[in-house]
Amino acid sequence: MGGNGKKLHKWKLAFHRPFFKSDNNKKQPPQEFICPISNSLMFDPVVVSSGQSFERLSVQVCKDLEVTPTLPDGSTPNFTNIIPNLALKSTIQNWCSKAGFEHPNPPEYSEVESIISSSMGFCLMSRDNSKIGVSESDLLDGVSETPPVLFSHASSELNCPNFYSCSSSEESVIANTTPRLPFATRPSCFSASSSTTTSSEFIVSDEVSSKTSASSEDENLVNMMKSLDVFEQEQAVILLRKITRTNEEARVSLCTERLLFALNQLLNTRYAALQTNAAAALVNLSLAKVNKIKIVRAGFIPLLIDIMKNGFQESRDHATGAIFSLALEDENRTAIGVLGALPPLLHALRSGSGTTPHDAAMALYHLTLVQSNRAKIVKLGAVRTLLGLLKDPAVAAQVLLVVVNLVACAEGRSALLDANAVECLVGMLRKGNTSGSGSTRENCVAALYSLSHGSLRFNGLARDAGVAEVLREVAESGSERAREKARRILVMLRERDEEEEGQEDEDVDWEAVMEGGVTRARPRIGRS
Repeated sequence: MGGNGKKLHKWKLAFHRPFFKSDNNKKQPPQEFICPISNSLMFDPVVVSSGQSFERLSVQVCKDLEVTPTLPDGSTPNFTNIIPNLALKSTIQNWCSKAGFEHPNPPEYSEVESIISSSMGFCLMSRDNSKIGVSESDLLDGVSETPPVLFSHASSELNCPNFYSCSSSEESVIANTTPRLPFATRPSCFSASSSTTTSSEFIVSDEVSSKTSASSEDENLVNMMKSLDVFEQEQAVILLRKITRTNEEARVSLCTERLLFALNQLLNTRYAALQTNAAAALVNLSLAKVNKIKIVRAGFIPLLIDIMKNGFQESRDHATGAIFSLALEDENRTAIGVLGALPPLLHALRSGSGTTPHDAAMALYHLTLVQSNRAKIVKLGAVRTLLGLLKDPAVAAQVLLVVVNLVACAEGRSALLDANAVECLVGMLRKGNTSGSGSTRENCVAALYSLSHGSLRFNGLARDAGVAEVLREVAESGSERAREKARRILVMLRERDEEEEGQEDEDVDWEAVMEGGVTRARPRIGRS
């Protein structure tokens, strides 16, 4: 290794160091702001394929040294793809400014290399040197009985740390207190009926079924997936799809690292039936809550995004459903957004067919529970598109949920007002022709209520849209929460109108006019 010119082995390293010394007089950075490898405040954080965030230089050094770290939580990252985590970088800088903490400085390559080298139990004398200062006993101590194999999309089964100090479930979203819709927790492309088959699903032969009847079901499926025979690969994913369609225990027991790796490879295929059934099987596996983080960690999000862009039609439907299912897990939402799922989801919402627009809308709803994803939606210029889709009865109720999430942030409110969201929402209240009209009415009022706060433009837009007339009707016949918000908006509008009249309506001092020919105004007394 190294001395004879051979390639360095890929080591798994464990990093277990305290982040900072205890200081009662100074607030310490949240753990998610610290690079797990360098144990320092991140200067240039990036998100890797498995969803974790690291200092960019730490990832580069690990690649250069051909090492794969085992993190303190036991997980193993996948460094295949690296995407800048601008949201986390901004959050770290804002926290430092507010806490009076020194802003992070760019790390030195040699320092990071030294940390990784020392964690390996020996020192790298030189990257170009043919000799490495390590004894044979040291090497033996660092090698396990079964050397770990580094798979490009392998991942740990443990949970990943949050990207921010507070989870998205703790964020205040206006409509969170409102029962919006009978929530779907499963993609529309999923069907629990064993009698339902799609155009890509075939009957599995008895010979194949008998192969997987033994206790080594996982091993048999993996072996079939790795076969060079495409037909046997198809039979494997069809069988996996059937087994996991209704069996919750099978979803959990079969979602192993090696099966996910094998399934990962099949999603890249150009055989329609193979890709479609592989994507459908992944949807079934993702329905188990304990599998959701594991699947994202295994690097499936970039593959699903690629299928949504370039895959077969039925495969795109299942890929959209899989992202919706994975977005139900709070810890996955930031990673899914950073890895680039928002643009293809918006495209599927606009141009998809069948159940795809519904699944895309619900995925966007869950993803926009995270502030960083709300900001991305606004930057993508998608606000006008979303408001236009409020006129489509098929997805209006689901798209409205996304709009309600967007009004929870300042940039979202500004973009919605620019796109004349007030008129669109008032139009929905007037028509009331979408499904779930009770919850839709409540969400419309909630969005208007949020838009009315802190905006001087709302008054004029509301007046032009005739919002008072519609809200009076809601205040009389709506739900309790809708009535309360409608009344508050009406009171606010009346108070603002009175303030404007008080500034313009002033009495003329006629005595001053007669005596000196000068007009002098004095305010009317007693006006609010």
